[in-house]
Amino acid sequence: MRKIALAAAVIGLFVVPALAQAPPTAAPVRVRGTIEKVDGNHVSVKARDGTAVKVAVTDKTRLQSLVKKSLADIKAGDFLASTGMKGTDGKIHAIEVRIFPQPMPDGGRQFAWDLGSDSVMTNATVGTVSEAPKGKVVQVKFKDGESEYSIGPDVPILAPVPGDKSLLKPGVAVFLAGPKGADGTVAANFMYVEKDGIKPPM
Repeated sequence: MRKIALAAAVIGLFVVPALAQAPPTAAPVRVRGTIEKVDGNHVSVKARDGTAVKVAVTDKTRLQSLVKKSLADIKAGDFLASTGMKGTDGKIHAIEVRIFPQPMPDGGRQFAWDLGSDSVMTNATVGTVSEAPKGKVVQVKFKDGESEYSIGPDVPILAPVPGDKSLLKPGVAVFLAGPKGADGTVAANFMYVEKDGIKPPM
């Protein structure tokens, strides 16, 4: 019995460190660019910075396009996703807004975005919509708090619609995110694809 216990202890010395050193799940990377080539379930994207990115489109990839909406379509109770920029006045000014058919499973959140040092993404439910000198101001609530931002009259108001692989064509603009594998291929969790001239603005 002592030999068995000793052997188990020795194995434990190797197993526990191995578990402790297991690498964390890779954070999704965001890719904005234009499709250059489509080869089955793989897409070559030329990113905005000129780099070539290999993208894998799997059965789990959520493909979507966007359709135009208007400021008048935004109302209390809607779930919005909006990219915004913090202005010199300290307030958030939307540069794009998307109206979703239902809330996100996590209840929404607000976090730093990568369209500039002062950009922020807000996924939240509309509480109130009020008139502003130019456009409107929406007060929103998400899982851990609330916020507000202004929406100017020229800000694109859009809504996502389900798509399929027929959207994937050379020359169309895309925005996607997903984990990057060891070979550099990004497995897209979701992908917004240009359709009818409406490019992903986020």
